Amino acid sequence: MSHSLPRTLFTGAAAAALIATATPAGAAGPTPQITAPPDKIVIELATVNGSGCREGTAEVAVAPDNTAFTVTYSDYLAQVGPGAPPTGFRKNCQLNLRVHVPSGFTYAIVQADYRGFAFLQPGAWGQEKANYYFQGMPQTTQRTHQFNGPLNDNWQATDRTEYADLVWAPCGEKRNFNINTELRVNAGTSNPQTATSFMTMDSTDASVSTLYHLAWQACPAPRPRPSQVGSVGPAS
Repeated sequence: MSHSLPRTLFTGAAAAALIATATPAGAAGPTPQITAPPDKIVIELATVNGSGCREGTAEVAVAPDNTAFTVTYSDYLAQVGPGAPPTGFRKNCQLNLRVHVPSGFTYAIVQADYRGFAFLQPGAWGQEKANYYFQGMPQTTQRTHQFNGPLNDNWQATDRTEYADLVWAPCGEKRNFNINTELRVNAGTSNPQTATSFMTMDSTDASVSTLYHLAWQACPAPRPRPSQVGSVGPAS
């Protein structure tokens, strides 16, 4: 029995509106007011590795108000079923980003929204996993979201970090930012010899993106050097 595989995707206008209105989500209760730096931040892809993001299939864009950035994939697909390669059930991507931040500011990831499309047979399931970290610093805890079949729709998973637990980029240091993601599909009780299940984190029209919300704070002002003893010459 054949199945239609519709891929209803968010419109470009909806995605643009989502980026434009993204604001950092903090912990409950009063938190310091965080203002994004006025100068434009720049994010570059330093290295891209993984079966889910071959060279040229991942792009990064920064929101105009510096409150978020997006990662868009164009070939991120995990699948099981007739014709699927033996390793096709799991795809991963490791992005190493070079983030240019205006002087005097530091940032942290306060929320990450992952999106894609899933077609899962009854009895099958799919997973999305992700974590991130600054170069030379401990990785964040990997978070896993599971989706169970039957499913034939867009999916979304959100990871939030309480304000008190945010990991800030070190002030005055240039450290690349790493993002690790994974998609996995398991046939479960469905029959992979006759039934196809798949899960994507990509978009054919660049309208479905992973969105990372940024929190900002000013770096502490450098401490003035103590005056040198004996800097004044002897009296005449």
